Amino acid sequence: MENLNQYSEPERIRRQKLVELTQMGINAYPPESFEVNVTSTAVRADYAIDVENDKWKDISIAGRIMSVRDMGKANFVVIQDDAGKVQIYIRRDDICPGEDKSYYDIVFKKLFDIGDIIGIKGFVFTTKTGEISIHAKSVVLLSKALHPLPIVKEKEGETFDAVTDPEFRYRQRYADLIVNPHVKETFQKRSQMIRTIRDFLNNHGALEVDTPVLQNIPGGALAKPFITHHNALDVPFYLRIANELYLKRLIVGGFDWVYEFSRNFRNEGMDKTHNPEFTILEFYVAYKDYFWMMDFTEKMLEKVALDLHGTTEVKMGEGTLNFKAPFKRISIFDAIKEYTGIDVSIMGEGELREVCKKLHIEVDANIGKGKLIDEIFSEKCEGNFIQPTFIIDYPIEMSPLTKKHRSIEGLVERFELMVNGKEIANAYTELNDPIDQRERFEEQVKLMERGDEEAMFIDHDFLRALEYGMPPTAGIGIGIDRLCMLMTNQVSIQDVLFFPQMRPEVNNKNEQVTE
Repeated sequence: MENLNQYSEPERIRRQKLVELTQMGINAYPPESFEVNVTSTAVRADYAIDVENDKWKDISIAGRIMSVRDMGKANFVVIQDDAGKVQIYIRRDDICPGEDKSYYDIVFKKLFDIGDIIGIKGFVFTTKTGEISIHAKSVVLLSKALHPLPIVKEKEGETFDAVTDPEFRYRQRYADLIVNPHVKETFQKRSQMIRTIRDFLNNHGALEVDTPVLQNIPGGALAKPFITHHNALDVPFYLRIANELYLKRLIVGGFDWVYEFSRNFRNEGMDKTHNPEFTILEFYVAYKDYFWMMDFTEKMLEKVALDLHGTTEVKMGEGTLNFKAPFKRISIFDAIKEYTGIDVSIMGEGELREVCKKLHIEVDANIGKGKLIDEIFSEKCEGNFIQPTFIIDYPIEMSPLTKKHRSIEGLVERFELMVNGKEIANAYTELNDPIDQRERFEEQVKLMERGDEEAMFIDHDFLRALEYGMPPTAGIGIGIDRLCMLMTNQVSIQDVLFFPQMRPEVNNKNEQVTE
């Protein structure tokens, strides 16, 4: 028999109830299916306008017990299903006909708990106080909850004393979703957002594809990878930091437009806009350039806002973001000059280090010219771009996979989309010259030798693919998690991820708890 002393008192009580249920021949986790034919939302929304419909006379619903009001020979129970909450009226004489009232008095009143999942069959009615409810004819236990829910009180239908502790909410998202059902709305909108984007791309002729997560070279971005080991091949592999180079291989292979919602991994810091595991949408279109990509991106995001909110204006904190196309466009050098008063466009590495020192920006001694410009922009400019803005025409040192600018020496045809002070998209006119690409990779190797952990490897297979010939191509990566933050008015990336990365939990025995 299980040792109950290892549990807290509320957990011990529930486990003892489980034992009593078993001794009474009641399976607390029955194998049979329970057919549900109505949801709480349908009951609350549709019954009042269609009272005479026969379907309300024989309904079947299931959900989690969230509150109980004991009326002696009857109980008012609120259950919560996927759609919301509804009140159940349970009367002893209905569920225990005849003389034997033990099921009601012993099982339901003593052995059921808040958090248990039950199935109810009955009919819909309106109480004397005007609340649409379900009158139960039978009640069956579908799952016994052995861990008590955090206490959340309700008054007049509004939740107060809700669970707000981030440590609890992110670590036990399953409980967060139960006691804070409004959290579901964020993830429902996330799903709707992705569906809108997928439909928009498909309707324009794009093909959704899959590319490897395990890669022998971590390419396509300037980032520090996670390293793992392939036992059968006895070689190191990397979790992908980007899927760019594989998607461009498909453009070489003859597909004109490919996209992927990619789960990427970067072994870097964690904050309100960074999680080591995140979702990126990347797509590549043959015979297009970054000007076309700006036009397409702003139209797509305008469509997303309209589908989610019915307007291009989206609430963010105390302000409003407007995704109505077209978006503002400004070069990175003009942005730096506007917010620092300094023209860095013709400066070398030494001068840029002096600028960083003057602006009190701490920089690593190992980084080169491109990273220095990026640091200046990030520290002094990025946060000023609240409304959607394309930052365009980056220095060549910052963009090893981007085609040289068609008219300005030393620049490339690249843009980043800034919204609410953060980058949510990065796009190029793609570099398709294999000789130029090899030289750019070699420059990255030099940075790596200086100690830059985010510098790129040389991907010889990708260079070979380019040598077969890649058509002129435009490509983009859009941060789905950050975009979701904007579209759902969330300030932390942890609030748009079901299970954000966290430090492993340790129990009172100093043992790591598997999450």
